[in-house]
Amino acid sequence: MSTFLASFAETVPTDTHVVMVLDQAGWHGAKNLVVPDCFTLLPLPSYSPELNPVERVWLYLRERYLSHRLLANYEAVVDACCEAWNALAAETGRIQSLTSYPYLNGVSS
Repeated sequence: MSTFLASFAETVPTDTHVVMVLDQAGWHGAKNLVVPDCFTLLPLPSYSPELNPVERVWLYLRERYLSHRLLANYEAVVDACCEAWNALAAETGRIQSLTSYPYLNGVSS
């Protein structure tokens, strides 16, 4: 997780602060986790998938692109997921609309 945060921090403009919403996975709160200064980690309460923005992204992908399909093998699964993600990414504003929760508007650094 520290490596991911450090790599991601390199892509963040110097005048930008990132709020990252995280579930309660153990590596999100490890004692030796190194969090760059440009990040605020916002942990969700335990067992609260309804508050996790990425859950709505997965639901959208499953409902629109990935459900009711029989895929031949692992490669077909990866291809289907990549196609679904690319279709979602091509929809301007869709990710923002899916992940916009009122409680996030009140978070500041």
